[in-house]
This record gives sequence, structure tokens and C-alpha cells, in this order.
Amino acid sequence: MPSLNAKVQDVFDEPACEKNRSKDSKARKNGCSKPLIPGAAAGGCAFDGAKIVLQPVTDVAHLIHGPLGCEGNSWDNRGSASSGPTLWRTSFTTDLTETEVVMGHGERKLFKAIREIKEAYAPPAVFVYSTCVTALIGDDIEAVCKRAAEKFGLPVVPVNAPGFAGSKNLGNKLAGEALLDHVIGSVEPNDVTAYDINIIGEFNLSGEFWLVKPLLDRLGIRVRACIPGDARYLDIASAHRAKASMLVCSTALINLARKMEELWDIPFFEGSFYGITDTSEALRQIAKLLVTQGADPEILERTEALIAEEEAIAWKKLAAYRPRLEGKRVLLNTGGVKSWSIVDALMEVGIEIVGTSVKKSTPEDKERIKQLLKDENHLFESMAPRELYNMLADGKADIMLSGGRTQFIALKAKTPWLDINQERHQPYAGYDGMVELVRQIDLAIHNPIWMEVREPAPWECQHAVEEELTNTKSENETGYALQNFVGAVAGSFGKR
Repeated sequence: MPSLNAKVQDVFDEPACEKNRSKDSKARKNGCSKPLIPGAAAGGCAFDGAKIVLQPVTDVAHLIHGPLGCEGNSWDNRGSASSGPTLWRTSFTTDLTETEVVMGHGERKLFKAIREIKEAYAPPAVFVYSTCVTALIGDDIEAVCKRAAEKFGLPVVPVNAPGFAGSKNLGNKLAGEALLDHVIGSVEPNDVTAYDINIIGEFNLSGEFWLVKPLLDRLGIRVRACIPGDARYLDIASAHRAKASMLVCSTALINLARKMEELWDIPFFEGSFYGITDTSEALRQIAKLLVTQGADPEILERTEALIAEEEAIAWKKLAAYRPRLEGKRVLLNTGGVKSWSIVDALMEVGIEIVGTSVKKSTPEDKERIKQLLKDENHLFESMAPRELYNMLADGKADIMLSGGRTQFIALKAKTPWLDINQERHQPYAGYDGMVELVRQIDLAIHNPIWMEVREPAPWECQHAVEEELTNTKSENETGYALQNFVGAVAGSFGKR
């Protein structure tokens, strides 16, 4: 197997990435992301990124080879949902101690842990993750996994992405490489059809892919594998027999989609299920790719009929929100596919975008945003918390859509905020998801709490009342003095 360094350089040299293609050979070798500063991995390390991509595979056991803290930091860090198995939510770790690290007992303890999982849970596979500690002391997890697979008769997949290797995004790609090396293509299905597709980079956050899958079912299109959202091991193992793929998050898994096209001739396109227009376009692209792969062309007509029906229903529901939201200003502090798909979705109902972050967006993502907004001034690579606060406090946006890390900036600025990242609790994909997103924005903006929190504090009101009373008293005293003076003058004239 290739070494970790070789894998890292391989994913950095990604031919499908437009940014990489524009570099010379020397610049390409420097990689796609800056190395992390030790102790400053707030954005997530490579291990965290690999766990994010693979944990939504719901029926396998995810075993962390390292100290307990690594598993505690990464467990349940995404709102992915499962339609069946729950084993993915069980925490497995070898929990190495200082003594075991010093004495070199790590590999032995890992082998024992795999055996215990096999006996207690009988999963279809075990995914084993390396961590900084076990990689530094030289534990060979690939050798242990290979021996355990032979001994226990089940797939044991090594995921060699220790935290110090790089950023979270690098870990995403290394997880894709692990699937290519050990999982995809390992099982031959006996039920292949001309309407099988893969959905790559879809995490089924809050179960939002379940709003899209019924649309595909109505068209007779089967999702051979959704990687990784609500996935099953055998589905991913047989994903190489799909006829086409849709790539939802290119930042995370473009290497997986590109190599599946090279190895098994599975064409792919990048699309989005956020927004009415993008959902419709994604369905069209899926149908077109399937036709080029041998499906009956009549699926194109059925797709258009389904799109017309669903769009009419969605626009009818959204019509009630347009008068309340048209002209409202939204600040997007997110990235990746959401940086452009959410923009398009909101503009469809008349909402104005005053800014969108492109920190985690690919060059293709940025180009889409430029075409949508027509003004590059609305794009920002990153914005300091103070700048975000000033923008919101000055009333330049009516609501901010972001992840949980920046919610308190909006709340401090007394501005409505809505979570659209992985911690969210509402699904926003597909036609129904778009309606739900607009409904949540409407609820947030028009929540009466904002009128309350923007009112002066009681102590500020007391101070204002005291000033008013002082001013009134002063005015009254002046009035009384003037009245006495007038009376005195009138009296003197009367005496004359």
C-alpha cells in the first residue's frame, strides 16, 4: 500500500481540480491547503475530516485507535440520520494509556478490540482510524487490519489519516481514498440496472436526502450508493456498478468521483439539491447522464413532467412568503456548495444577498457565485468577528445564515440568525426543503423577540425618565418664574 506521504501528495495533485490544473508542477507539489500549526486545529484535523466522511456509514463499527480524547472529540459531530442501523452511533476506541504507548502494546490491543467487536456486534465491516499518537509511535494499522480480516472473516478497513497529516479537508479526501482502496469494487451485485446512480458527498444532514430520494424513486432511478449519508457497507462495496454519479460536495470527495470515472467509466457531474432551480437541474442532469449510459430516452420526458409538477407546488407554497421576505437582506457566512446553492435558492424568492463567504469554496463554486451576484464585492474570503459584528450592528443585513461558531456574533448584534451547517435540525434539500428554509427564515426575521431585545434596557429607561423629569422640572420652574414676572408687571400697570 502507498505510504501516507504518497497518498497526501496524490490527493493534492488532483487533475479534476481547476485550481490545480492552473499551477505549474513545482507549485502543485506544495499542496492544496496550508499545514496546520500544532495546537491550532480549531477547523478540524485530518482525522476529524476522515471521521466526518465515514461515520455516516451506518451499519459498520467505527473503531478509533488512540487515546480516549480523540473519539470523544469526534463522536456525533454531524447531524446525519439513519433509516435503520444504529451501530454507527456506538463509540468504539482502543483507549490507549501512557503505559501501553510506552510498552508498545498498541497493535495487540487493536487486534483484540476488533475481535471483541466481531463477537459482540457481528458488523459487516470494521473501519479502523489511526490517530496522532498511534501514528507517531509507529503502529502499523494496515498490517493489523489485514491480519484481523483473515482471522475473523470480515472486512477490516484501515483509515490512515492521523490528525497531524493536515486539515479536515485533507482528511475528507483520505477517507475517499480508503474507500477506493479497500471497499468500492469488493462486492459484485447481481441486480444491476440501467438506472443505478451514486450520490457522492451527500451527508443526509437532518435526513434531508429523504426529501430528494422519493423524486428519484418516482422516476425509476435507484440510488445504488449514497456516499456517505445513510449508507450501508454493501451498497458502497458495489457502487462501482452504478451508471452515473452526482457529486454534491466537490471540496470533500472530488477525488473519489474522478477516480471512479477513471476506473469504472462512471461519468459524474457536480450539482446541488438546494433551491428549486438547482434541484430541477440536478434531476435533468441525472436523467441525461443515464441516457448516455444506455437508459431509455423516455426518462427525459418523465423527468420534465415531474419537474413541472413539483415546481408548481413549491412556487405556490412560496408565494405566501414573498411579500414578507422580498427585499430582505441576508448575509451568508458559510462555504463549499452552500456558498452558491443557497445564494441561488434565496434569490428565487426575492431575498437580497449582501455578502457570502467563499472560504471553503472551490474555484468552480466562486465562479458560480460571481455569475449569480454580478458583483464580486459581495464575496469575502473570510471576515473577522469584529467586522461581522459591525456589519450586523449597523443594520446592513436583516439575518445571518451560518454555522454555530458565529451565531453569538449575530445574537450580540441583536440580529436574527439561522443555522444552515451540519448542526442544523431542519432539512433544506429538494423542493420541500426549499420551502422549509424560507419558512425558517421568515420565522427568524419576524420573531417578536427581536423587537424586545432591541428596546432599551430597564436601567437605560430609568435614566431617560430621570432626565425627562429633570428637564420637566426645570421647564416648570422657568414657567412659574415667567408667570410671576408677567403678573407683577400687570399689577404695576394696574396701580397706575
